[in-house]
Amino acid sequence: MTTTQLSPTPRTTVTRGRSRAVLDRDALLAVLAEGLVAHLGLATPGGHPLVLPSAYAVDPSGPDAGGTLYVHGSVAAGWVRGAADATVCVTVTLLDGLVAGRSAFHHSMNYRSAVVIGTARVVDEAAEKERALGLIVDHMIPGRSATLRAHTRKELAATAVIAVPLEEASLKIRGGGPVDEPDDVEAGVWGGHVPLRLVAGDPVPDADAVTSGGPVPPDVVARARAL
Repeated sequence: MTTTQLSPTPRTTVTRGRSRAVLDRDALLAVLAEGLVAHLGLATPGGHPLVLPSAYAVDPSGPDAGGTLYVHGSVAAGWVRGAADATVCVTVTLLDGLVAGRSAFHHSMNYRSAVVIGTARVVDEAAEKERALGLIVDHMIPGRSATLRAHTRKELAATAVIAVPLEEASLKIRGGGPVDEPDDVEAGVWGGHVPLRLVAGDPVPDADAVTSGGPVPPDVVARARAL
């Protein structure tokens, strides 16, 4: 059972820039829905930290507390074994702009940043694993998984899925221009921000698709147009 509000823990309480903390769970889910790359951080058995980029997906009604965030990996990757039953941190950041202040100190970036902390579990149950992989594909291109063949046993055996509860999470957002000192504003130096956004190009067919794959499917066209 999820709530509409995040309940910060000592590990997810924003201490720097508290005014930018957002406690609305729907806002957190929106950022996770818009992002495309998650970074998973964990301590390795060798004792050094490791942060890896990964495809991911979210199931707000998933089996874990607060819902489930699924991260994709390979069973051959050492970090997968290290993540099992360990505390991990998953972050998703959307970069919205470059902030040009009137001093070096007040240069910044506009962003939406989600942080999820929790005990990871390796998804072993076949039905949940297949569903999670479908969600990950559809997170990249909505509706895509329904157009694809079923996974083979070999593919499922080679693919790892890590589940992280969404219960312990935080969201921080910055927008707008610089927060400059009055004296710097009066000095007449230009200040402002440069908005940034992700833009998709036209879909490029694979060489084999040119002769055997037909036109670009509607799900791919729609995804490109949505970005």
